[in-house]
Amino acid sequence: MAARFAVLGSGAWGTAVAMLLAEKPDHQVVLWSYRPELTTELRRTRENSRVLPGVRIPEPIEFESDFRKATANADLWVTGVPTVYLRATLERQGYRPDPETPVLSLCKGVENETFQRPTEILRDVLGVRRVAALSGPSHAEEVARGLPASVVVASDDLPLAQWVQSSLCSDRFRVYTNPDLVGVEYAAALKNVIAIAAGICDGLRFGDNAKAALLTRGLVEMARYGVAHGASEVTFHGLAGMGDLITTCMSKHGRNRRVGERLAGGEKLDDILASTEMVAEGVYTTRSVHNESKKKDLDLPIVEQVYRVLYEGLAPRQAVEQLMQRMPVPERRA
Repeated sequence: MAARFAVLGSGAWGTAVAMLLAEKPDHQVVLWSYRPELTTELRRTRENSRVLPGVRIPEPIEFESDFRKATANADLWVTGVPTVYLRATLERQGYRPDPETPVLSLCKGVENETFQRPTEILRDVLGVRRVAALSGPSHAEEVARGLPASVVVASDDLPLAQWVQSSLCSDRFRVYTNPDLVGVEYAAALKNVIAIAAGICDGLRFGDNAKAALLTRGLVEMARYGVAHGASEVTFHGLAGMGDLITTCMSKHGRNRRVGERLAGGEKLDDILASTEMVAEGVYTTRSVHNESKKKDLDLPIVEQVYRVLYEGLAPRQAVEQLMQRMPVPERRA
């Protein structure tokens, strides 16, 4: 079925998803960037050298910096703008689509000021009704090079989820559907917080046992938080939860893990953020989740210590010591 896709955001993941969509011959794909100079470079080189060096972008993909031209007659909007910039970027365009226009979110995180998930921001700013979220273990650096991956598309609109699934599925990219939009989006956000802790663990050279324990207990905190906000616990044991957590905490491509590793090496957070163009969503999500968990009296000890390292200047080694010295409790609570 012929379809036109507007991919909004030319970061690594937005570019990789545009490449996936362009694999089908009946798909027209436009990749939008808010920076005209980047659009010019992409047209000239067909390589997003800043975030995906060495990966050639297929000829069928068009490049555009004019928002209205990029989204004109699009059957699906795909938003790849980082959550921290999503609202401001969309509001700056001053344009709302037809309320029935479906929108797929690639974003991972929550908004600090409103605590809205990405699809809630989309509904709020764009006034759209049909939204979905794509998540799971899927580093753009691998997907763009054709390495196998499996993800999940979540929506409370099953026909939309199934259409996105069929539009993206290939022999190297497998997509499952999930009706738990809340759980998938919270899993995507929370795993970035745990990834910072995993980076600290790596930076302090604590070994495999500590890393395995951190991921296991981190998943418990993710599920605890998600369930308290209306998610299904089962979602956190799937691709959006456990799957993405493993990838983010283990991979050399994980930007949140890298932040934790550098913190453990003695670098200051401001210096780390200033030295990279790619957004580490976990830094912002940590503050949101920490503040919200206090309101609901949720016990999230790993999140608490990551927050203290990021925003209160607690030494990473001291944060780990405080975690290990907590009062012993049962592994599962009644």
